[in-house]
Amino acid sequence: MKSSKALFTLGLALTCTFPFGWAVRAQAQTFKTLANFGSAEASPGPVVQGFNGNFYGTTPMGGERGDGSIFEITPQGELSGLYSFCSQAGCPDGEFPWGLVQATDGNLYGTTQGTTSGPYGTVFKITPTGELTTLHTFCSQKNCADGQNPYGGLIQASDGNFYGITFFGGANLDVASCYDMGCGVLFEVTPAGKFTVVYNFCSKPNCADGANPISSLVQGSNGNFYGVTFEGGAADAGTVFEVTSAGKLTTLYSFCARESSCPDGQGPNGLVQAGNGNLYGTTAYGGVTGYNNGTFFEINAAGKFSTLYSFCADGVCSDGANPNSGLMQGTSGKFYGTTYCGGLSNSCNDFSYGPGTVFEISSTGTLTTLHYFCSETNCNDGQGPTASPVQGTSGKIYGTTTFGGAHEDGTFFSLALGLEPFIESLPASGEVGANVNILGNNLVGTTSVTFNGVEAAFAVESDTYIKATVPAGASTGGVSVVTPSGTLKCNTQFVVSK
Repeated sequence: MKSSKALFTLGLALTCTFPFGWAVRAQAQTFKTLANFGSAEASPGPVVQGFNGNFYGTTPMGGERGDGSIFEITPQGELSGLYSFCSQAGCPDGEFPWGLVQATDGNLYGTTQGTTSGPYGTVFKITPTGELTTLHTFCSQKNCADGQNPYGGLIQASDGNFYGITFFGGANLDVASCYDMGCGVLFEVTPAGKFTVVYNFCSKPNCADGANPISSLVQGSNGNFYGVTFEGGAADAGTVFEVTSAGKLTTLYSFCARESSCPDGQGPNGLVQAGNGNLYGTTAYGGVTGYNNGTFFEINAAGKFSTLYSFCADGVCSDGANPNSGLMQGTSGKFYGTTYCGGLSNSCNDFSYGPGTVFEISSTGTLTTLHYFCSETNCNDGQGPTASPVQGTSGKIYGTTTFGGAHEDGTFFSLALGLEPFIESLPASGEVGANVNILGNNLVGTTSVTFNGVEAAFAVESDTYIKATVPAGASTGGVSVVTPSGTLKCNTQFVVSK
């Protein structure tokens, strides 16, 4: 499984394990395919909304040389290529990207995975106009002590720096369970490219601290980072961990710790911190149904763990199977995700790659399937999603599929669920006097910006972007914007730091 090919094949290599039979259920009528990917940009990953209201994402394949690309797409589905990787001899700009983060400076930052035989991945910055700068090249330190093959995107933390993980590399190279390529690292990189290894995985006996971290990190409200490892832990089935910026790691949970059938799940995909402070995530495998189709779980900061849902609960997997990405919490308070397999159709062009679903699930584990992929002729609506959906500031849910569509290279879709428009603040915390970017829609004509009720100075830069300053007297709470069409509120609390 771990070959010289791009590491994104780890995600695409999921085995869809189905019992026999299919159920029939009514479809949600809110789904719309907005764009079809082709050879120029193929098999898209996750997307992020930018300052201009458009979405940006990566494809691990496609581009001018087949080594991946960065694309821009409007909420209406107008797709354009922004950058093609491996544009220089030897690929110093990297190859096989996966995911972007919108930074507070207006630029986008991300990683390329590279291959297990080199190049070994990069950290990069790209402007909205397509000018790319490589900030770090992995395996640039002896024996890949700086890590190898980042398999997950970046987050921008409250200190303004970026944090991420690598699947291989690091100080622990001689661990057999890590394929003698190292068990991965957690790293920090500044916007200027100063790189620091924060933690080396498998530093404890038998990799009790986890091995081969995967997916993006989450910064909790306490300032610490949370993430998952795909392997390692008490049963070598993955872990949930907490780590400080100084590199002190605590293993909060080891999967498959209860019994060999892994009713608690196996192979976690990622985490999201909800408004109640707890963490939620999915696993690709395991579960109480006995079909090994994955789970939805909750864990608090003290490590109290609960399996809230096991996929394939009806015995025929009409609820989806094998989620291959993390979750997003919407303004409804519910979580949204995708499954790589399962659904209602066995008419996919390659059944092992789909079809998959989009689902909504509550914090108590009540699941509603929002869309079954391959429900259209020739899978024109897409199949095999491998990325978490996002909620645009319009209130709609947006996402991508890896396969299917008119050209069989994936799709970009939206789901209109009746959720109201909102605003997003970048960053989500800051001191009095700090500059804050406010993203939204129809912002021209705004007459007021408040931080927890305190009026702030602001300037409307465009219909989708406001610059504001945290006012004196502001305290932690909501951000509101009064526009000609009504008042928009922030999707999360803004934390006023001291």
